[in-house]
Amino acid sequence: MTWLADASRAVTPESTQQVVGYPSLFLLVLIGALVPVVPTGALVSSAAVVAFHRTAPYSLALVFGTASLAAFLGDAALYWLGRRGMRSKNGSRWLEAIRSRAPEDRLAQARGKLAEHGVAVLVLSRLVPAGRIPVMLACLMAEWPLRRFARGNLPACLAWAATYQVIGILGGSLFDEPWEGVVVAVVLTVVISAAPGVWRRVRAAG
Repeated sequence: MTWLADASRAVTPESTQQVVGYPSLFLLVLIGALVPVVPTGALVSSAAVVAFHRTAPYSLALVFGTASLAAFLGDAALYWLGRRGMRSKNGSRWLEAIRSRAPEDRLAQARGKLAEHGVAVLVLSRLVPAGRIPVMLACLMAEWPLRRFARGNLPACLAWAATYQVIGILGGSLFDEPWEGVVVAVVLTVVISAAPGVWRRVRAAG
């Protein structure tokens, strides 16, 4: 029974959290890319706070890699489904879902910028709150092949994951307890996400 005792000591709470946490982060970010209602930025920031407080030096790298890969695969899958909808006579529910989250004025703006600046707009779209879907729809309407979209979307996902991870690190560095840093990180991501919409309403009211 000695080997059983050794094995139980080898399974540390941190290793258990990693086994459960990283697949969960991957799945949630993937779902958030496909169904744009999950606050994926807050998820990445919260995971970065927890990783920041861990002793393992590779925890932050794992959060970055997991979030980047999940976002990239989710975007690619959503774009592929959107292209299928564009070619279908009756469209698809995925294409309809994309269109429903892209107001006409935002879509027109995205199409103009995409025609003028190309891939650079795609890279920036993930860093702008609510900017991803209008630009993705603009790429669909411009009939970009999946391979071209994926090439531009890869640096976009890397930049997105890095940005929200930095927010989490900043929040985690302010407090000794991880949960306090998580609260700060979530509040920051919510404020950042809501700011453009609030600014548009203020401008419209003025």
